Amino acid sequence: MIRKATLEDCPRMMELIRELAAFEKAPDEVTVTLDHFQETGFGKNPVWQALVALDEFGKIIGLSLWYMRYSTWKGLRLYLEDLIVTEQYRGKGIGKKLFDQTVEEAKHLGVTGMMWQVLDWNEPAIQFYKKYGATLDGQWLNCALPIKLEA
Repeated sequence: MIRKATLEDCPRMMELIRELAAFEKAPDEVTVTLDHFQETGFGKNPVWQALVALDEFGKIIGLSLWYMRYSTWKGLRLYLEDLIVTEQYRGKGIGKKLFDQTVEEAKHLGVTGMMWQVLDWNEPAIQFYKKYGATLDGQWLNCALPIKLEA
């Protein structure tokens, strides 16, 4: 079953996010706190939305998390931050269901497209996205500037 994420789902979602970080060989890079994650998703000014996939017992086994971004060339776009399926459930079509439902959400929101990143060594994910006709652009470099928030 796929449904919209709720505030109560956040602790399990954070577990899946940590699992993804370990898979991507960056387990120490997850520094967001549960409080911050909950506030930014369900607080006064939420910035992200998510879908969760549940197993037959109601346990969250996957998620799709996105937010809006704006392109001066293309207009409003949905940025898919994470598409995660817990390891034991991979290869069972759950990622496809989450991705398909995320595409439906994008259509409902009226955006001009979806964007996301995939690691160049993650061949199963690359092949998955290519089945959708996604283009992979090797010309742009990722840039990041960490900002330390004052307490």
